[in-house]
Amino acid sequence: MTNATWRKSTFSNPENCVEVALIAGGVAVRDSKNPQRGALVFDNAEWRAFVRGAAAGEFS
Repeated sequence: MTNATWRKSTFSNPENCVEVALIAGGVAVRDSKNPQRGALVFDNAEWRAFVRGAAAGEFS
């Protein structure tokens, strides 16, 4: 994932944020203040399910 382009929400706090990167076959997620700790990797189906669940309020 060394070539990954990491992005974060423009609505987020500059110091404490989750970053995401599109990678082959899915999405990687990491903590912006500790990027050296690695990332969680989700395949496309897992990521779609998470986004749908978040939009539906399943995690509130």
